[in-house]
Amino acid sequence: MFVKPLGTDGAELRPLDPWQAGEFFAHMERGREFIGQHIGFADRAKDLESARELLQDYADKAAADTGRIFGIWLDDKLVGGVLIRVMDVPQGRAEIGVWLEPAATGKGLITRAARLLVDWLIRERGVHRVEWLVSSANAPSIAVARRLGMSKDGVLRSYFLFRGVRQDLEVWSLLAPEWES
Repeated sequence: MFVKPLGTDGAELRPLDPWQAGEFFAHMERGREFIGQHIGFADRAKDLESARELLQDYADKAAADTGRIFGIWLDDKLVGGVLIRVMDVPQGRAEIGVWLEPAATGKGLITRAARLLVDWLIRERGVHRVEWLVSSANAPSIAVARRLGMSKDGVLRSYFLFRGVRQDLEVWSLLAPEWES
């Protein structure tokens, strides 16, 4: 297992594996309402078994080299994470996502973790395009995309149904030459 420091504040990025389902579920319980404002991830981990299944899905993606999930720990407490929802290395494309519980916001954790992930995808895996798909209503996530130097490609109007309400989906991206410069 690897641990990547995210600065000097005790924050770390680590793999998130199925055996950590209890810790992951407790984290989701703490942040469910906040996390679930914009993403269905919180709704999917509704109990210990479904939390384990979600982490197993990402373990299977890691084994197939099509995705990954990592947790963000602050002072040894799981407070959020970053993931590669879709990874197609032969096509040079990946989509990343993030989440954070409310007690950990405003510390730059997501931006730092996402930078590590983008850097790994581009420099180590040779991905050419990293995508960030976000509800137009999710201003904090859009701010992270901007801090990462991503460009807004467009808006897919009324693209998905979330908790009974149609949502616009913004597509942001970063290309390898932009990252390397």
